[in-house]
Amino acid sequence: MSEQDARNYALWLLGAREHSTKELQQKLARKGYEQDAIDNAIHYLLELNYLSDERYAEAFSRSKAAKPLGKQRILNELRMKGIPEQMAKHALNSLEVDWFELALELKQRKFGNAVEKDFKARAKQTRYLVYRGFSFDEVKYATEWSEED
Repeated sequence: MSEQDARNYALWLLGAREHSTKELQQKLARKGYEQDAIDNAIHYLLELNYLSDERYAEAFSRSKAAKPLGKQRILNELRMKGIPEQMAKHALNSLEVDWFELALELKQRKFGNAVEKDFKARAKQTRYLVYRGFSFDEVKYATEWSEED
């Protein structure tokens, strides 16, 4: 498989959605391309600005916040995709999201509006929200919020 084939495959992948550099390298390697062809294809795409980790981080953050996932979970997933921590934090900070309200919205969608008095039920809500990447302050706000407040 030639370098041109690697470029074409990478362009085809990028036509479907944004990819991180690391993600694209892994997909090209799995497809069986030589490391030199992969490096040259990546360099070519970066030069033309077809491949941008910053753009990918922003798009990924937007889509995950809409699910909704919390800041910490999105940050961890971006790191696993090969995005540098500073770039990931910048992408998250560029979002105009109220993480407290997002946690509350998710809690209400999953568990309803009532404030849970039972320890086990509240612990279940807490575990769920923490797993989704919300901070303990955001979780506390969501689990203790009531319409009377």
